[in-house]
Amino acid sequence: MKKLLSLLLAVLVLGTCLAVLPSCSETKNEIILGFDAEYPPFGYLDEATGKYIGFDIEYAQKVCDNLGYTLKLTPIDWDAKDALLQSGAIDMIWNGFTYEGRENDYEWTDRYLNNSIVVLVAEGSGIATLADLAGKTVAVQTDSSGESALSKKTELVASLKDGKYLTEQAYTTAFEKLKTGAIDAIVVDVGVANYLTANNAGYTILAETVSSETYGVGFLKGNTELCAKINAEMKNVAKDTAFITALCEKYGVDQNAFTLGK
Repeated sequence: MKKLLSLLLAVLVLGTCLAVLPSCSETKNEIILGFDAEYPPFGYLDEATGKYIGFDIEYAQKVCDNLGYTLKLTPIDWDAKDALLQSGAIDMIWNGFTYEGRENDYEWTDRYLNNSIVVLVAEGSGIATLADLAGKTVAVQTDSSGESALSKKTELVASLKDGKYLTEQAYTTAFEKLKTGAIDAIVVDVGVANYLTANNAGYTILAETVSSETYGVGFLKGNTELCAKINAEMKNVAKDTAFITALCEKYGVDQNAFTLGK
């Protein structure tokens, strides 16, 4: 009987310890980065190599290497990002992640990149201004900063076809529909728009923007320790101008928009 009681006690103690242990990733000195794998140039699949690459992924890799962490890349459904963060399935969101409108929802690093929400259209579409979107079919990624920015432009939304915009799970899906003419325009982050126009002829970005914002890295609310470590090393890496310059040039990101350390 004593042996049985001892065994039960041991199981209870073990269960209690497991309940209070940090996330699995932390015990393995591993950081899990959650990202949208269809969000070039910040995070996407390189079809030539079968590996995930991008501006944010390489920046995160450099930071984690310097800190001695193993970086694990985990593509996620963008709609599920909060649930994944809260469950511990991912440790951070570093993927062109907009700070504005989410200020109190996460632990945030310093913002490192300025961003604009723009409109991408086909050349020759006759759309040159936001006003020209009246009666047009416009798409945006679900739960994105683009959707947040567009939803605040109530008069603009009311002017669209059927008085609403369409949502897609990924910008790459929206772009395929733009190619076929199924939609007339995409509201999207300027970095994504620049990548798409650089790699596909026949498309242009409107000069008139929808909004301006900034990018940061988001952690679960209360995870101040890991956030502080990543933030400090992000600043150190930002001092390596050769690395930042090469990173911006590689992924077509405007170096003047990179703000950390300036």
